[in-house]
Amino acid sequence: MDETTVADGLGMIQDGFTGQRMLAVPRAAVAKALRHPVTAKLTVTDAGYFPHAVRHGRERPRGAREHLLLVCTDGVGWCRTGDARFTVSRGGAMVLPADRPHAYGASENAPWTLWWFHFTGADAADLVRAAHAATGGPVTHLRDPAPVASLVSQAIDALDSGLTTSSLVTAAGAAWHALAQVIATGRRAPGAGMSPLERAAEHLRATSPHRTSVAALASMVGLSPSQLNAIFRERLGVTPLQFQVELRMKRARELLDGTDLAVAAVARETGYGDPMYFSRQFARIHGMAPSAYRIRSSGAQA
Repeated sequence: MDETTVADGLGMIQDGFTGQRMLAVPRAAVAKALRHPVTAKLTVTDAGYFPHAVRHGRERPRGAREHLLLVCTDGVGWCRTGDARFTVSRGGAMVLPADRPHAYGASENAPWTLWWFHFTGADAADLVRAAHAATGGPVTHLRDPAPVASLVSQAIDALDSGLTTSSLVTAAGAAWHALAQVIATGRRAPGAGMSPLERAAEHLRATSPHRTSVAALASMVGLSPSQLNAIFRERLGVTPLQFQVELRMKRARELLDGTDLAVAAVARETGYGDPMYFSRQFARIHGMAPSAYRIRSSGAQA
């Protein structure tokens, strides 16, 4: 490995943060993706989410093999590139080019929460240069980091679904969109935008049926899990997890009404690996099994 774990003068520690997600694409799969006409332009090679990353950091004297995008949604950290050292807090985004020395790490007193991915491909260096030109350098500030964090989450979800061509293309699309967001919104002055509730709900709609933990969702929009639960209950009358179930069930009803998919296939399409559990959940909410719902729905349309 070409990197060491650092903590800006603190002792070494292995990665491992409660609630973290981290995925690495095998090098053989990366090489294959770089021969595909779409992912040849941009391929995500690694991606992750590190919440409250105590004593986390990296020092790469020769740089990384791929380019990096890292977005801080909570806490504080630092980044060093060349002779410059930057403080990074909520909204901080780092776009670090491949093969350039750099180091970064979490604050000791208020460790950051990071959403990140490594990327390569024929267009990757151009995207990095465009980001630096738009934002004034490798480190910038986003008025609202939640949309970019949401896109990183979507890239993680895509890779987590399996190393198929479709999943790698989906991850590449999310990564491209995330970098475009940084290019378009970096260094903007604070101003009005969506509320934390609106940003959280938008992420859940965009990523359904994938499940996002309350902790990850809260960090994305700059709230604590208890605060996020409270505003969901107050404004929508449900918890974030219940909101996700409602989105899944809405999709299930659409599939039962509009397709001939078997119930097991509907379960898979709505994020349930166990068809029996899906049927129990559906019956609990709708008062009838999915098959009975389909029969009644078909009869009502006749």
